[in-house]
Formats: sequence, C-alpha cells, structure tokens
Amino acid sequence: QVTLMESGGGSVDAGGSLKLSCEATKYTVSTHCMGWFRQVTGKEREGVGIIDTYGSTRYADSVKGRFTISRDNAKNTLDLQMNSLKPEDTAMYYCADSRQSYCVFDSYFPYRGQGTQVTVSS
Repeated sequence: QVTLMESGGGSVDAGGSLKLSCEATKYTVSTHCMGWFRQVTGKEREGVGIIDTYGSTRYADSVKGRFTISRDNAKNTLDLQMNSLKPEDTAMYYCADSRQSYCVFDSYFPYRGQGTQVTVSS
C-alpha cells in the first residue's frame, strides 16, 4: 500500500519560513510526477507546486518566487520550502502522487497524504 506522510507544518508569523516534507513508502518519489496542494475548509483545492520525473517544476502564480518544490532522493521525500509566508498561505497542505512521469495541476492524483496544517499570522 502506497502511503504519503507530510510533516513540517506549524504556525509562523508573516514573513517567516517553513519547510514541508512528504515521505513516501513502497516506491521512489523520483519515479513519479508529484505535487503539493493546499486547501482551506470550504474552498477549492489549489495546486501549489509540481515536479515531474524530468525535474521540471511548475508553481501557482501566488507562490512563484517564494516557494520551492524539490526532491531529496537520499531521504525519499518530496519537499516544499516556503519563504516570505503570508496570511493567505494559511491552509492544509498535502502532497499527492500522479503515478505518471508528467502531470499538471488538473491531472488525476490517485494518492495523497493526510496533510499538514500551515498557519501564518499577520
């Protein structure tokens, strides 16, 4: 059974930084296109960043220049470095696996983690 487990969330003041990690079991993260998403209760899911098997990355306009998605092959994790955080970044963040080599935010992601909460105070 593939599992994804996020960590690194928490509370931070505006302008601060957090690093989220997503640990995968049963497979190697570099073999699939994976992404980070976020969701606020009552709102639509929002794609934050994607990295495909070729290493290409894509970001939501709202986080470009502030967030960086990457893989740590030694730890087999998908990471999200978040800098210059804003109150509007407050959400539940979760990682997801498309099971494909290439994906976009609207792709089907059959596997996702439980999420980690990020709260940014003004």
